[in-house]
Amino acid sequence: MKDPLIVLDQVQKYYDDYHALRGISCEIGKGEFFSLLGPSGCGKTTLLRTIAGFEDVSSGRVLIGGRDMADVPANLRPTNMVFQSYAIFPHLDVAGNVGFGLRKRSDLSAEQKKAKVIEALEMVGLAGYGKRPAHALSGGQRQRVALARALVLEPEVLLLDEPLSALDKKMREQMQTELRRLQRHVGITFILVTHDQEEALIMSDRIAVMFEGEIAQLAAPQTLYRRPASRKVAEFIGVMNFLSATSTVSGDSVALDIAGLGKVTLSTEQCPGGAPSGAAVAGLRPETLSVVIDDATATPSHSVTGKVVEVVYYGDMTYYEVALDGAQKPVTISMKNLPGRRVLEIGDTAKVAWDPSALVIFAA
Repeated sequence: MKDPLIVLDQVQKYYDDYHALRGISCEIGKGEFFSLLGPSGCGKTTLLRTIAGFEDVSSGRVLIGGRDMADVPANLRPTNMVFQSYAIFPHLDVAGNVGFGLRKRSDLSAEQKKAKVIEALEMVGLAGYGKRPAHALSGGQRQRVALARALVLEPEVLLLDEPLSALDKKMREQMQTELRRLQRHVGITFILVTHDQEEALIMSDRIAVMFEGEIAQLAAPQTLYRRPASRKVAEFIGVMNFLSATSTVSGDSVALDIAGLGKVTLSTEQCPGGAPSGAAVAGLRPETLSVVIDDATATPSHSVTGKVVEVVYYGDMTYYEVALDGAQKPVTISMKNLPGRRVLEIGDTAKVAWDPSALVIFAA
């Protein structure tokens, strides 16, 4: 990356004998929406706090704008943080909360401070809310106030520690879109900590997937989803079917015999963690499989016959579990419910079409 804004160089963090961060190295660009994604306890919030300056690193370096942050306290770093709890001051109204960080800015007049607060509230969709008391705010409004309070100080980097986790599903989905739009509008670097895979995929330019204090894979959302580097990443990002296979590598190709699907030859590019020889596992996302329904003329180039063992109807989608001969477990298939398309029932025979280009191959 050319001229990255943030450089993490072999960052290590110990809490006594507990190794929380294990040699984290990555670069984050100016104006990038970057997410740290992983299960609870993987080190993502600790890493965010080291960037903010709330945690010292045991070894390694954190550089922002080319400057080593080793001796720079949190209040002097070009960052601001939105916490999971929002930390709204209950005794202040909305304008007082948003303008709190401007109180000691001697370079700004009272009118300039007021104008900045109004501008920040407009950015987050709370124009006209300045005099509303903090206790009269909904969860979504409190989250917007916390964002405005962070943005009014014009940081180079906004750090977001699971800021949407307290919201209900509908509000969370709305705020995901609004946060992404806001980041594009202000043009600064956002770093989001989340354990929600869908949230990270929706909002991010790049995602670092973390397990046990290490980055397992750092890539764009589409790459993480379509070409996960390991089975562990594939299992964490969305849903994937795993079928046992045997493989033979020859140059840039790998010949596979996949349980339930049969034989196919693929490029080694479909083995992002390296082409395995011998025992292997083939991964397929549910949407890359399809059930051929009421179409006798359809002749997919790759198809097998199975039996429907479970049907889950979601309105716009139906999820089928189909048992295939030779496969240890049924495969999950997601299908759009198009007008006039019949929904299969448990016990029906199903022709399952699959696309070899969607396969991802891992070592067993």
